[in-house]
Amino acid sequence: MEFELAAESREASGRAGSRRLRSAGKVPAVVYGGGQPASAITLDHNSLLHQMEQEAFYTSILTLKLGKESESVVVKEVQRHPARRQVMHMDLLRVRADEAITLSVPVHFVNEEGSVGVKQQGGVVDHLLSDVEVTCLPKDLPEYIEVDVSEVELDQILHMSDLKLPDGVQLVALEHGSDHAIFAIHAPRRAEPEPVAEEAAEAEAVEPTDEQAESEDSSE
Repeated sequence: MEFELAAESREASGRAGSRRLRSAGKVPAVVYGGGQPASAITLDHNSLLHQMEQEAFYTSILTLKLGKESESVVVKEVQRHPARRQVMHMDLLRVRADEAITLSVPVHFVNEEGSVGVKQQGGVVDHLLSDVEVTCLPKDLPEYIEVDVSEVELDQILHMSDLKLPDGVQLVALEHGSDHAIFAIHAPRRAEPEPVAEEAAEAEAVEPTDEQAESEDSSE
């Protein structure tokens, strides 16, 4: 899937300028890297939001068009409004064909319901990680990493080292010696029994017996 962003140059104008841009339906953004100075740009909010609905947008090489010039970029950071469906700011990184990039890529787990641990052993799945950070050349950047969990059994845990990566793709965590767990199937939790017996015992302790009641009546 190909994505294209039409951008306009802007002056770095601080918070007040950014507010005016957002009110006009624009998103302030910055593009940097690639051995060039950082550039302040604006993007059309509605067009950007529409493309951001596609998961692949975040793991694709995007074409950024600025006037007659175009360059390849990837999304590095997105700032969203905490309450509204609004993009507040975006950072874009220039990419070069001969330079490796580092980016977070989603993990897709398939065949969960038909897995041995769920279908045959009655377990429940646990997604321990939803994305992983990869490093690779731009041409090798995967849209996502797929994991077939059909053979995973009860109480079995998959780690990053179990992932089958495309050629030319490496996991940053493994490169640093960390093999994080990504997926597991556990036995379902048992519901805690209601404390009926304890409540009944407490009620009996509070309520007076017939003999106690008669003794109290006679003493009055």
